[in-house]
Amino acid sequence: MGQSLVTSPWREMPANNRENLSSVKQYEPKNTDVQHLRVLLHGPVGAGKSSFINSVDTVLRRKITGRALADGNLVEGSFTTKYENYKMIQDSDPNSHYCVSFNDIVGLEESRGVHVDDVILALKGHVRDGYEFNPSSPLKEGDEGYNPSPTLQDRVHVLVSVVPADGAVIITDEMVKKMRKIRKAASGMGIPQLAIITKGDKACPAVKDNVENLYKSKYLKKKADEFCAKLGISMNCVFLVKNYDKETSPKDDVDAPILCALTQIISFGDDFLNDVKRKEKI
Repeated sequence: MGQSLVTSPWREMPANNRENLSSVKQYEPKNTDVQHLRVLLHGPVGAGKSSFINSVDTVLRRKITGRALADGNLVEGSFTTKYENYKMIQDSDPNSHYCVSFNDIVGLEESRGVHVDDVILALKGHVRDGYEFNPSSPLKEGDEGYNPSPTLQDRVHVLVSVVPADGAVIITDEMVKKMRKIRKAASGMGIPQLAIITKGDKACPAVKDNVENLYKSKYLKKKADEFCAKLGISMNCVFLVKNYDKETSPKDDVDAPILCALTQIISFGDDFLNDVKRKEKI
């Protein structure tokens, strides 16, 4: 894993974290049929999906959080077993939430893990929050966890593919095939899509030494290029982050790339909801 850096970053971080944080906190969907933007994270086991949810929670609440349980032991498969929806809590009022939420889902694996059909059902809003996935049988109509009449709030508004930059998780051709099938289904529903590449600090020593080198790392740029080619996603929809891991307090340099990705997620999601509203008026 290389440490070579380019002189100028290939993506500039927002100049003022606090302004971006304020805009995220003040966000409200213009489509009054939903109370919060629903973002679905999917990707291989160990990609850092749950850790990203905790990192967003940490950025918004300005304290280290761990509501989405994560586990670094990849041998036992996905630590996430349920379709959990995490609303971002406002610290000023624990009963209030920001207008963005994240759904975590069982990770993709070569021959096990979440069924692609279950992810597609989740996109359509047919999977009830709290449903425990059955690795031996996909969810079907009539099952307890099946939502037969999903509202716009139940549906997914943004799909985010999460992959790690380090070599701890091997993304096989079969996993890529599954991810592309999910993306194709989302495209058919008009759902916007982004990708997040995690663990840049573990993949590149220069980033481990300084998180501000995320977008200067030649190695991480190569990984992003490879991922774009495999998944068929454009570079301006790919974001690098370092999830909160060993830190015991929030740090601006860790916040910045997370906020950069979160701002784009909200922008894409709000455009989708507004498009739905316009189509309903036609």
